[in-house]
Amino acid sequence: MSSAPAPGNGNNESVGEPCATLPLEQRVEALLFASERSLSETKIKTVLGIEDDDAAKQIKAAIESLNETYDASSRAFRIDRIAGGFRVMTREELAPVVSRLHEQRQQQKLSQAALETLSILAYRQPVMRAEIEVIRGVASGEVLRGLMERRLVKIVGRAEELGRPMLYGTTKEFLAIFGLASLKDLPDVQGLVREPSWSPATPQAETPEAETAAKETKSTDAPSGEGTESAEVTEQTAD
Repeated sequence: MSSAPAPGNGNNESVGEPCATLPLEQRVEALLFASERSLSETKIKTVLGIEDDDAAKQIKAAIESLNETYDASSRAFRIDRIAGGFRVMTREELAPVVSRLHEQRQQQKLSQAALETLSILAYRQPVMRAEIEVIRGVASGEVLRGLMERRLVKIVGRAEELGRPMLYGTTKEFLAIFGLASLKDLPDVQGLVREPSWSPATPQAETPEAETAAKETKSTDAPSGEGTESAEVTEQTAD
C-alpha cells in the first residue's frame, strides 16, 4: 500500500486539486451523484479546487458535455439547474413510474402504533374501534384516521349494536402493498385469531307475530333512514 504524499511537496492531487488527472466531466458527475442537494458552480469549483478564472465556464461546459452524452445514450436522467445549482434529475417523461415508487415507500413507512393497529384490524376485520383499543390498551382514533388517509383501511359498515359503531376493514391497496393475493394469505401470528370481531346474527324464521311487529316498525321508520339519529338528538335536546 502506497503512503499519502506529504503536504507541501507540490503534489496537486492531495493539496489543491484532487483527482486532477481525471477528466473534469467525471469529477463533476461524481460530485452531483454524491450530493443530496443542488450544487452551484461556486461550490463545485471550491470542492474540486479549481482556481482558474474561467472555472465556472469550464464547469458549465462539462455539464453540457455530460448531458449530450446522456441524451445520446438515452439515459433516464440528466443534469438540470435546480434551486440555484445543478442536480441530477430523472427525466420528466419517467415521472409516473418514479412517483409510484415514492408513493409505495411512503406507505410502507408506518409507525409501530400503525403497524399494531393494522395487524389487529387485518386479522379481526370487520372490527370496531373499541375492540382495537381494548387489545392495544390505548386510544386508536388518530392511528385509524392515518391508515385511512394512506388508503390501507376503510369503513366497511356499521355494527348492529347500541350506537351502531363503525366497522373497519382493509383495502385492496393493503393487499398490494404487503404482496398478498387475499386475506387468506396472511401468515399465522401468535396472539391474533383470524376471525371477524363482529358478524351479523344468523337469520331465524319469523313467527306471524314477529312479522306483524316488523311491519308496524317499518311503517313508523323515517324514509331517509335517519329516524333513529333524529330521535337521539331530540332526546338530548329535551334533557
